[in-house]
Amino acid sequence: MMKKKIMSASKASLVLLLCQMVSALDVPLDSKLLEELSQPPTITQQSPKDYIVDPRENIVIQCEAKGKPPPSFSWTRNGTHFDIDKDAQVTMKPNSGTLVINIMNGGKAEAYEGVYQCTARNERGAAISNNIVIRPSRSPLWTKEKLEPNQVREGDSLVLHCRPPVGLPPPIIFWMDNAFQRLPQSERVSQGLNGDLYFSNVQPEDTREDYICYARFNHTQTIQQKQPISVKVFSTKPVTERQPVLLTPTGSTSTKVELRGNVLLLECIAAGLPTPVIRWIKEGGELPANRTFFENFKKTLKIVDVSEADSGNYKCIARNTLGSAHHVISVTVKAAPYWITAPRNLVLSPGEDGTLICRANGNPKPDISWLANGVPIAIAPEDPSRKVDGDTIIFSQVQERSSAVYQCNASNEYGYLLANAFVNVLAEPPRILTAANKLYQVIADSPALLDCAYFGSPKPEIEWFKGVKGSILRGNEYVFHDNGTLEIPVAQKDSSGTYTCVARNELGKIQNEVQLEVKDPTMIIKQPEYKVIQRYGQVSFECIIKHDSTLLPTVIWLKDNGELPGDERFLVGKDNLTIMNVTDKDDGTYTCIVNTTLDSVSASAVLTVVAAPPTPAIIYARPNPPFDLELTGQLERSVELSWVPGDENNSPITNFVIEYEDGLHEPGVWHHQTEVPGTQTTVQLKLSPYVNYSFRVIAVNEIGRSQPSEPSEQYLTKSANPDENPSNVQGIGSEPDNLVITWESLTGFQSNGPGLQYKVSWRQKDVDDEWTSVIVANVSKYIVSGTPTFVPYEIKVQALNDLGYAPEPSEVIGHSGEDLPMVAPGNVQVHVINSTLAKVHWDTVPLKTVRGHLQGYKVYYWKVQSLSRRSKRHVEKKILTFRGNKTFGMLPGLEPYSSYKLNVRVVNGKGEGPASPDKVFKTPEGVPSSPSFLKITNPTLDSLTLEWGSPTHPNGVLTSYILKFQPINNTHELGPLVEIRIPANESSLILKNLNYSTRYKFYFNAQTSVGSGSQITEEAVTIMDEAGFLRPAVGAGKVQPLYPRIRNVTTAAAETYANISWEYEGPDHVNFYVEYGVAGSKEDWKKEIVNGSRSFFVLKGLTPGTAYKVRVGAEGLSGFRSSEDVFETGPAMASRQVDIATQGWFIGLMCAVALLILILLIVCFIRRNKGGKYPVKEKEDAHADPEIQPMKEDDGTFGEYSDAEDHKPLKKGSRTPSDRTVKKEDSDDSLVDYGEGVNGQFNEDGSFIGQYSGKKEKEPAEGNESSEAPSPVNAMNSFV
Repeated sequence: MMKKKIMSASKASLVLLLCQMVSALDVPLDSKLLEELSQPPTITQQSPKDYIVDPRENIVIQCEAKGKPPPSFSWTRNGTHFDIDKDAQVTMKPNSGTLVINIMNGGKAEAYEGVYQCTARNERGAAISNNIVIRPSRSPLWTKEKLEPNQVREGDSLVLHCRPPVGLPPPIIFWMDNAFQRLPQSERVSQGLNGDLYFSNVQPEDTREDYICYARFNHTQTIQQKQPISVKVFSTKPVTERQPVLLTPTGSTSTKVELRGNVLLLECIAAGLPTPVIRWIKEGGELPANRTFFENFKKTLKIVDVSEADSGNYKCIARNTLGSAHHVISVTVKAAPYWITAPRNLVLSPGEDGTLICRANGNPKPDISWLANGVPIAIAPEDPSRKVDGDTIIFSQVQERSSAVYQCNASNEYGYLLANAFVNVLAEPPRILTAANKLYQVIADSPALLDCAYFGSPKPEIEWFKGVKGSILRGNEYVFHDNGTLEIPVAQKDSSGTYTCVARNELGKIQNEVQLEVKDPTMIIKQPEYKVIQRYGQVSFECIIKHDSTLLPTVIWLKDNGELPGDERFLVGKDNLTIMNVTDKDDGTYTCIVNTTLDSVSASAVLTVVAAPPTPAIIYARPNPPFDLELTGQLERSVELSWVPGDENNSPITNFVIEYEDGLHEPGVWHHQTEVPGTQTTVQLKLSPYVNYSFRVIAVNEIGRSQPSEPSEQYLTKSANPDENPSNVQGIGSEPDNLVITWESLTGFQSNGPGLQYKVSWRQKDVDDEWTSVIVANVSKYIVSGTPTFVPYEIKVQALNDLGYAPEPSEVIGHSGEDLPMVAPGNVQVHVINSTLAKVHWDTVPLKTVRGHLQGYKVYYWKVQSLSRRSKRHVEKKILTFRGNKTFGMLPGLEPYSSYKLNVRVVNGKGEGPASPDKVFKTPEGVPSSPSFLKITNPTLDSLTLEWGSPTHPNGVLTSYILKFQPINNTHELGPLVEIRIPANESSLILKNLNYSTRYKFYFNAQTSVGSGSQITEEAVTIMDEAGFLRPAVGAGKVQPLYPRIRNVTTAAAETYANISWEYEGPDHVNFYVEYGVAGSKEDWKKEIVNGSRSFFVLKGLTPGTAYKVRVGAEGLSGFRSSEDVFETGPAMASRQVDIATQGWFIGLMCAVALLILILLIVCFIRRNKGGKYPVKEKEDAHADPEIQPMKEDDGTFGEYSDAEDHKPLKKGSRTPSDRTVKKEDSDDSLVDYGEGVNGQFNEDGSFIGQYSGKKEKEPAEGNESSEAPSPVNAMNSFV
């Protein structure tokens, strides 16, 4: 028999774990896998090392083991083979190594005492059990002894000895009396660890004759009784007090040895009067926290799970009022062997390396020894792959024959440890242990862990794919665990789908699919809100949730984080909590908790109860929402909905609106279903298959719509085949060798059932070919590869779900992908129609070479050079596209007299084909464009100078220029037209013998041999005479303005009128007019004629506070106008004003003024009719030339001229300065000469206020309104 090298139990199931070497395999605990794999035996159950049995019952020695193939069992007894077949009392259980020794049929337990060991063996090795020591329990009787009565003086100590018989195992001791009542114990009286009863001091009440010690033997369920002990206490007066003395242990010191992990019990019991109190300390340290306990009234120190650190000196101190006593116990903690690293099973592949490590500790340090299949390794069969190095066995290049079970024995004088660990060399193809198509469900934005438990030898490599034909998963969005698990840290809705795990090693490959469903998170879309409610009122908290349609939520309400009161006033609805008849006790926080199998959310609100206010007035409002929605008569395609209307709020309900929600496909989205009259509270609703319906009702009255009712209960209609197929099916290739079939997917509402898929079918048209079909997931596209280029296909897409197919779909025609055309159009011909238009012809290309849908032909053409300039320029190609199978096209917009090139290309859906050879053609001459400019300079009395630029586009060879001109009078009438032909090489011309002071209009154009081009027009005026304009200084380089102009239009606006003034440059005797209108309006301009040639005018009758636009024009000068000006009238006066016209003083003043004016008019009339001639008349008489005679007044021209002495030209070509005054040196006929003290003053309408009086020899050069004498009517008009 080995010296205490007995083996430890291994009660765990077969666990093949990753051992010390990285190459070792991890075998999952999968029962099916373990049943299939070959494996050495493993002891799974055995009896304890020290096995005490009841001698009256059968002895059962357990030994269970697992292995593949199942192991056989054998036993040794006291180190030699135990042949159970030769002992009729001993049997072994079937398929087990457990021994049953029959004692109850005449056997003797003592005959089977000994050391037993079990061996489990199969073809891959042998495992052994611990050495099991079998001993029958013993409960001997108490030896008879004569007990003398104990006479004790009051206050003395006393020890009653028990001395129980030695049993196996030791008995449990307790003290009782004759009535089987436990004797009371206290700090004064207590039982010691050895079973004796200690009295620190006796008292008279301790006198009794039935102190009985009992010993209970648990194994045999027997109790032995000692003879009663008598104690008699006699009293002496006075009672003498004594200081403490230790009854146990004796002396001042003692020693104690305990093993690591056991319970350390130290005891101190003292005698003394008064009764001593015990206290414990550890010298040089603290008692260990959490492991120290005091028992038996602190007389026993208990330290559990002791370790080497608990060694030391422990002192107990007994103390009373007279003194103290102490005892020191020196504790030494030894240690039976314990594991540091127990050897673990090792699974290797052929050719791999590994190690078994067996490390143990103890005090003293244990010895390590190895066995192989139960045989000391030194005498075990040799294995070249095995090398023993102390506590380690190293394996190199193992083979299947290297499989074995190794035992490690660690032992010292206090015990031993034994562990079995096998080395199993396996060559196994990969296996995936995770169930196929396992479904994982997670909430969006949370991690998803997809398992792929696997096994193989050698260790397989694991790869993950999404979908059946997806690419391998890589990247930071995935985490790949060593055990094969795929982690998606943040799963999204699009993470849902099929995931494929592939395991492969050199012996094979296997794959498994799992399904991931990512659910929408549960949300409280309408949370309970803070409520203030009046006492005795009613309050409702809403908790409307949105959740994934496949999850079933449960809603729980709490008050102040506790359950709701068990009160019928609390009504929990589907989406709310209602409290009836609220009281002050209902104040608090109410929480709605929503739980699903995957997540949980909550929301809280506070309820405050206040006193009720006075009754409010009647309010007309929208109706309250309906309630108590109920579904009845549920059929596959219909259901009846009923409801209870809410409060009308004093306005009758006119109608109800019914809406539905599809919680399966569109949760949270409500659709209109129907409407019914306000008197109706039920409706029959038509339904569609596979829709999770919820309904709500909205009441409508004249005030408005109510809030929606609470949703009805959900009603999931039964699934059915799809009623329709996808629409808009098309087949268009994206590449020359594919066909892309697309369609508009059915909505979830149209799917009619779960598992919506599509059957996509195609076959080549006009070819005797079978349909090719595939079934695809709920997508909208499928690509057919490897097709011929651009051939027609018949295509159909049929919907199906888990219940079946939709009706047979109609076929559509599609085409596989196009490729670029192969050939260019031939026989390209150009026919030039005119100088800007050409027609191009070509032959069509064979349709087979188009290789696609013929979209048309493109003509690229570009100008090479202009034949007139012979200079090339940057080529800008132009493109014209001719749709369809055309063979000709027109090229418009060509430039005449130019050289062009063109080519033609055929076009299909893919692009353009090769270009035809470039074709050259030329355009003939055309008419030129207009001359680039025409300038008229150097006007004189009878001549003008014309300068021009050649046409920008001559469009041929210029032959000449044509100039036409004619005079224009002040009424815009045109005179005779004169035409002049000018050589093409000229660029200027001086026209002579023109009329002075005459406006001419010129028409100028160029000619080629084809004809005349477009003309350019211009106008100019010859000067009036030598005195009419100031000639420019020599070398000034400036020409006097040739055209009249009106500038500096200014306005001074009042409330209802505005003064308009302007500056004029140009010929004299011009009739002005003023046009005005509301700014920003599209109405026509209003026109006011200005009397005479004044440069001011008053607009009347305007609207206060309005923006107006205004411009000034001149008649008889080609209708030129000024630029627009904008002004705004002043706001209307709100204050009351006195009408001045009704005042007497104003009427008298006006009469006086009128009389004065009448007198002045009479005087002027008399003076004018005295027969004197005006200077103008004299001048007219002096010149008989009719060409310079003034025109008649009815000709519309001016008929007066200034005197010869007044021939002083105006400065800067203006007749009046901008300040409207005429300086003395500029003209002798100043207005100053005609009035005294009133020059420059204007009335509201702009007319002069002053009276006209002047020198007798002077007459106005220009007159007021005309050359006629002013009449009284005119004078009054001017005044008014």
